[in-house]
Order: sequence, then C-alpha cells, then structure tokens
Amino acid sequence: MTRLRKMMLEELQRRNYSENTTRYYIRAVEDFSRRFNRPPDRLGLRHIREYQAELFQKQKLSPGTVNNRLAALRFFYIKTLKKAWSIAETPYPRRPFHLPSVLSQEEVAELIDAALTPYHRILLMTLYATGARNAELTHLKVRDIDSQRMVIHIQGGKGRVDRDVMLSPKLLEELREHWRRLPRKPSVWLFPGNRWHNSDQSIDTKTPRNACKEAAQRAGIQKEIHPHTLRHCFATHLLEAGADLRTIQILLGHRDLKETTIYLHLSQRHLHATPSPLDSLKLKERSPQEE
Repeated sequence: MTRLRKMMLEELQRRNYSENTTRYYIRAVEDFSRRFNRPPDRLGLRHIREYQAELFQKQKLSPGTVNNRLAALRFFYIKTLKKAWSIAETPYPRRPFHLPSVLSQEEVAELIDAALTPYHRILLMTLYATGARNAELTHLKVRDIDSQRMVIHIQGGKGRVDRDVMLSPKLLEELREHWRRLPRKPSVWLFPGNRWHNSDQSIDTKTPRNACKEAAQRAGIQKEIHPHTLRHCFATHLLEAGADLRTIQILLGHRDLKETTIYLHLSQRHLHATPSPLDSLKLKERSPQEE
C-alpha cells in the first residue's frame, strides 16, 4: 500500500465512511492518477479540470457519476493533503431532473407473480413491502424481522442511519415460507447467497437486479425495472393511500423532506385532486359550422 493510499484510507476510516464509499473514493483517486501517470499529490487544478472535462466528453459519464468522482478528489485534496479546493474553479455539474418510473399496483402484482423462482419472488415482495434500497435488502439479517412488534429493522442504511419499517402480515407469512424452503437455516443472513442459498454470506446486489429484470420480461412490462423502482412504487402507493409525506420520509430514511416531495409528482391522487385551470374557463360553444 502506497503512503498516499494509506493516508487517505486512514482519513476515511477515521470519519467512519462506509466500506463502499471508501473503496469508491480510493479507486477514483487511483483512476485520476493513472490518467496522468503521476502521483496524485503532484497533480493540480489544471489536471482536475482536464480530467473533469474528459469524464463528460470522452467517457460520457452521467453528471451524478462525475459529481461522485469530484467528491472523491475533493476529499483527497482537502482531508488527506490538507490543500485548498476551489468549487468555483471545479464546479459540480448540474444534474438533470428526471421523474422516476413507477408501476401501478396491478403492474407490481404482475411483476411479483412473474418472478422466475420463489427466491426471486420473496426478494421482490420484500423490496415493495418495505421500500428498502437494494443494498439494504441484501444486508437484512434474520434478527431484523421483529414479528412481535411487526417491524423490520433496517440497519446501516444510507448515511449509516438505522430505521424501522412496517412488517406486512402478508410478507411475514411469505418470509416464513421462505425460511422453510431454505436447505440450511442461516444463522445471520435473511437472504443467503450462492445458487443453493446456503452460503454464510448474503446475496449480492446483482441478484435483486436480475430478479427485477427477469420478472419484467416474463410479465411483458416494457418499462426498465430496477430494485429502486419498487422503492419508488412503495412511496407513491403509500402517498396515494393517504399516508403523509413526513411518515413516508421516515420510512424511506430520507434526511431531507425535499427528497420525499418528488412523490407528489408521481401520485395520481394528488395530480387528479388539482384541476387544470382550463376547466374553470368559460369558453364559447363552437357551432357545428365551425367544426
């Protein structure tokens, strides 16, 4: 391990960054260094700006990915090297605003029913019933299912914030069926990995992604479906059923209520509750001759 890599790793660990973020930040700085074939502490503002432009123009990366790369470099220069960093000279690119894709409840039912295997089916049901992120789903433990209080503990979520979500009676019944199907009862992970589901490790995030993709194809759903799509469905359908935004914010683990207000754009109940101003205009009736 090089001196700089060790220094950066220590800074990240000292601030209790997650393992995924730590790996990503270190890889991003290594990629930056390889691009110019020089140690990163010998690269400056000119190199950062050139690198940023190449990420867009040559590598065609999204604004979100470029933001993440810049965040890694910013951490390296400010926290590891103790150097100044000018946001004015290296501005974060603006992210375009896109509404996420959402399925109707009927489409969600079709998706779940089209799951390739019972294992895929319980993954899809858990994603929709809890609003968990993909990584949170894969890290669920047996002890996180609290059938006495009818809640599921989601630990180590985004930003290392734990939260509880409701445990659906229907999901609890399906989870018990899932438990009975497992060839070896896991001591830790609710969803153990490998093709026989008897590993001492949990599944990786590819498994729920594949479950979504295969079920969408089998159900004939043309939209591109990811695990996060079911999280969006969970929030939107709760809002349409009358849940308030603050409750949904807590269930999703959003730090800022602004993140949750996006579902106002997706909820049919809220969209239909507001009439178009056209409906209040008193327009003249068109005569048949004008048609």
